[in-house]
Amino acid sequence: MGMFVISKRDNGDFKFTFNSRRGKTIFTGMACKEKEFCHLMIAEIRENIATLVLTKNKTAAGKYFFRLSKDGLVIATSRKYGSEYAYGKGIDEVMKYVPPADTLDFSENEFVFPDAEEVFSEAE
Repeated sequence: MGMFVISKRDNGDFKFTFNSRRGKTIFTGMACKEKEFCHLMIAEIRENIATLVLTKNKTAAGKYFFRLSKDGLVIATSRKYGSEYAYGKGIDEVMKYVPPADTLDFSENEFVFPDAEEVFSEAE
């Protein structure tokens, strides 16, 4: 299953990505000033993935990517794919795994694992 991940950029804006079950980023959402807008866009994508406009694009170097948009506003841009086959697999993964995807919020930059020194000092 895929996963939406919310994080904070160095400039203070928030962003979200949709990652595959293997952890690879499939697409990245547009920058948001407020974290709540990330949640709203994720909900929009999750609930309406079948009706969003998916535009296929190709870079000058021959790599494929897509953009998700609604009413002319680009909501997210995919990673670049080296082949049309990989591009198609990426689209299939989005359509299958976006609706049930959970959301992780890493925007507070709280490290969830203790330092190794803390673990070893507690064990002694």
